[in-house]
Amino acid sequence: MVAIRRRACRGPMNAGWLGALCLALSLVVAAPVGVWAQPPSEGLADLAEEVRHSVVNLFTTQIVKMGRQPGMGEEGPLRDFFGDEFFERFFGGSPQRERRANALGSGFVISSDGLILTNHHVVARAEEIKVRMENDKEYDAKLVGSDPKTDLALIQISPDKDFPSPARIGNSDAIRVGAGVMAVGNPFGLGLTVTSGILSAKGRIIGAGPYDDFLQTDAAINPGNSGGPLFNMQGEVIGINTAIVAQGQGIGFAIPINLAVELLPQLKTGRVVRGWLGVMIQDLTRPLAESLGIKNEEGVLVSDLAEDGPAAKAGMQRGDVIVQVDGEQVKEASVLSRKIAATKPDTNIRVTVIRNGKRERISVTLGTLPDTPQEREEKTETPKPSEKWGLSVQNLTPELAQRMGFAPNEKGAVVVDVDPTSPAGQNGLQRGDLIKEVNRKPVENVEDFTKEIGKNDKDSLLLLVRRGEGTIYIVLQK
Repeated sequence: MVAIRRRACRGPMNAGWLGALCLALSLVVAAPVGVWAQPPSEGLADLAEEVRHSVVNLFTTQIVKMGRQPGMGEEGPLRDFFGDEFFERFFGGSPQRERRANALGSGFVISSDGLILTNHHVVARAEEIKVRMENDKEYDAKLVGSDPKTDLALIQISPDKDFPSPARIGNSDAIRVGAGVMAVGNPFGLGLTVTSGILSAKGRIIGAGPYDDFLQTDAAINPGNSGGPLFNMQGEVIGINTAIVAQGQGIGFAIPINLAVELLPQLKTGRVVRGWLGVMIQDLTRPLAESLGIKNEEGVLVSDLAEDGPAAKAGMQRGDVIVQVDGEQVKEASVLSRKIAATKPDTNIRVTVIRNGKRERISVTLGTLPDTPQEREEKTETPKPSEKWGLSVQNLTPELAQRMGFAPNEKGAVVVDVDPTSPAGQNGLQRGDLIKEVNRKPVENVEDFTKEIGKNDKDSLLLLVRRGEGTIYIVLQK
């Protein structure tokens, strides 16, 4: 901009009022450059001095099992020369060895009796946890409680007279996007490090777990910062630094401190217990809403129910659209998941659903969330997809059901091929999906499937599909 400004003010007309105008413009444009070039405010230095005493560095030791001896492992020169078959045949594999692996992280003191908050992934499977304070004093710590679903953990040490005062806890709901923040932690094991930036966004869902609700910041966060605090400009903790986007710059994520405070009483007991509705849910998109005859897209679609789960026992049905829980509007599946999880088991809730165009209120007593089963991914092979929707199906035989992990008496039409450029491919249908319904009509075999899609005269097709352990609705659009 300086070069452009100078060129614009050169020439014979530079005298008089035009020269004065150019000089004035130069001063106006140049003034902010001097401001931007100023060093960081002394206020940040004062803030760092105030909060750093409550931040700790964590060093953990894990026992890792190794499958093969050195020189005979997957990277070993002997195995490279003779090949795997030789070693498996004559040695029957190699005995496992154990080695000690170290990991780094951060945390912060939350009480004078030695409680420290950090991330679950920092202390998971740790045989030994060491805590180092700002004054370089080290303590042995024990794990009090941990929650993998939110990546939170609580550890404790035995404090002494030099133990620092706890960090002040803020309100992560109150902080606004654009507000200044400061991250303090132990990146790459370098020791206590301070970085600053702004709050870039709230309510981020990054695929880390079922209860994603992250704060996003451009304050530098690196490996080793995990578990450390994110402060507001008042010196209060508003987040726990957790994740970064490795390919990006200035994109870091922190768990809102309000979530940690909410779970803290349970973490102190060693176990987090959540409410369970017993449904599989998905966001209600416009195509789904139109296919179900719903006027707007606000609500959460029930695509499956756990057998004998709380929702099933209360009379909830597949295809119901949940719009309210205890009178509070529900618009997204992630919001509903967090709300139910935050409610104590055995609590009675009132769920308002839209069923066949009518509102119904259902009373449900929540259960206790069980362990999440692993998802299965099954694939089969076969012929060309049909021209109209881009998929090919076949009957689910008992042999095929066994291969795919379905019950012997399971019914439906199995998707055996999908054209990726077709409506089926573009709208998420996959090989191995089991079609259970077409336009809300049951499908037990290929004949039923063919019959129902033959009746369809719309540019869309509503399918209920079993995939792995549950079912989902998919709309195919031409």
